[in-house]
Amino acid sequence: MHAVSFRNIAKDFPIGDDRIRVLHGCSADIEMGQMTMLVGPSGCGKTTLISILSGILTASEGEVAVLGQSLTKLKDHQKVVLRRERIGFIFQQYNLLPALTAAENAAMPLVAAGMKLPEAAEKARAILDGIGMQGQGDKLPRQLSGGQQQRVAIARALVHNPGLIVCDEPTAALDAATGRAVMGILRDIANDPGRAVLVVTHDNRIYNFADRILEMSDGRLIGDFAPDAFHRE
Repeated sequence: MHAVSFRNIAKDFPIGDDRIRVLHGCSADIEMGQMTMLVGPSGCGKTTLISILSGILTASEGEVAVLGQSLTKLKDHQKVVLRRERIGFIFQQYNLLPALTAAENAAMPLVAAGMKLPEAAEKARAILDGIGMQGQGDKLPRQLSGGQQQRVAIARALVHNPGLIVCDEPTAALDAATGRAVMGILRDIANDPGRAVLVVTHDNRIYNFADRILEMSDGRLIGDFAPDAFHRE
């Protein structure tokens, strides 16, 4: 089973009385046990494509299957359940709740699924310990560095054991050394044969962490490369 399989994805957005097409016939498979990077210049359609692949947006045309489920056949509330239970998200801006501790922030997917916060926080603390955040679980976000906050975001993406991790510019707000440390964690996660990591980035410093690079330009997928064959700056 592919983690994600998509065929002929197109997306239109209304502009006044007209519609503009921002994605044009995108097709690929994302494999389990790999880190796939989606790269290209700002505005080329990367975020729109991953939003469709994770069920946040609906394609105007084409078919998407995520972890064996056809998104085309799911109703909106079923897509919400899929995202909550089977997809983990990591964002550039961390999106941590300032009044909650690191462990409580990381526990939020479990709380959303109905688990009591104290039990969920203990499970999240174990994840935090495993990614270098020992002793930091009771700190508030303002007491953590940017790299530590991104680790909390990684723990939040992992705590409910999803099959797909989607990362949107996970290193953009980090310095080079911290970005490499974060990518090292994601690289280890991607080695799990029961999980796939999809990273959207234009940070060429981290391309070497990928198993595979999909390149976009002007709403189209234009290349599928191994990292050592991808030399664009």
